[in-house]
Amino acid sequence: MRWQFGRRSNNVEDQRGSGGIPGGMVVSGGIGTVILALIAMFLGVDPSIILNGAVSVNNNPYPAQNTAPGQTSPREDKLADFVSVVLADTEDTWSQIFRENGAVYQEPRLVLFSGTVQSACGYAQAAMGPFYCPADRKVYIDLSFYQDLKTRHNSPGDFAQAYVVAHEIGHHVQNLLGISSKVQSLQKQVGEVKANQLSVRLELQADCFAGVWANRADRERQIIESGDVEEALNAASNIGDDRLQSQARGYVVPDSFTHGSSAQRVRWFRKGLQTGDINQCDTFSVAKP
Repeated sequence: MRWQFGRRSNNVEDQRGSGGIPGGMVVSGGIGTVILALIAMFLGVDPSIILNGAVSVNNNPYPAQNTAPGQTSPREDKLADFVSVVLADTEDTWSQIFRENGAVYQEPRLVLFSGTVQSACGYAQAAMGPFYCPADRKVYIDLSFYQDLKTRHNSPGDFAQAYVVAHEIGHHVQNLLGISSKVQSLQKQVGEVKANQLSVRLELQADCFAGVWANRADRERQIIESGDVEEALNAASNIGDDRLQSQARGYVVPDSFTHGSSAQRVRWFRKGLQTGDINQCDTFSVAKP
């Protein structure tokens, strides 16, 4: 991936080495719940109607903490620099997409942490992997996850790493569009199996949004090199629920899927990548995503 000369984002909070901030825990429903809304914005409906509730407040209720980083390694510092470039690229891409549809994109913040971290969604550990918290509109990443991605999930490469960031930013887009909050409400009205199915559709849509970012970013800034697409598709496949459950248990339970199968994740990322069209990411209107 051609990233070294890219713009760096101003929205990175480096909390590495701080050990997190215990206390004041907020128990929240987690990062993967949702609804079937999105497309109204792109079907002639005034986007301000949809975005009014989620985007009208410009002041983040959880202001940035300019935390001084702890002791870090040169390898991690390079990864942090890379993540900053990818975040900046998603900012440029989604700002353009929102402008094209008469709306304003509000940039999220990205928190780098080590081991544990306090978010508005609760106290989290690195073992959870990267996540997006809709309550404070922040993406959280412990950079050690990228070593796990390479070794445990057999998904090396910088574009695989970029895919991870782009997927979490996809959740931020869903939050801005009011999708996540509506589905959380819907999930409370259904049983566990149907709630899991809604979560899968949300995650697959975030995969598709990640593909849209890759398409648009490459079209504008020629970031993709030979082998990059294969890296991202390989990562999407290797973190599918069926693959992870099979490795952990030796069998799979489809009704317990919350992120989608390997085939589903590859299919929806590829769809966004090939089309660059957010309208193609409606995972809620198809019978079987």
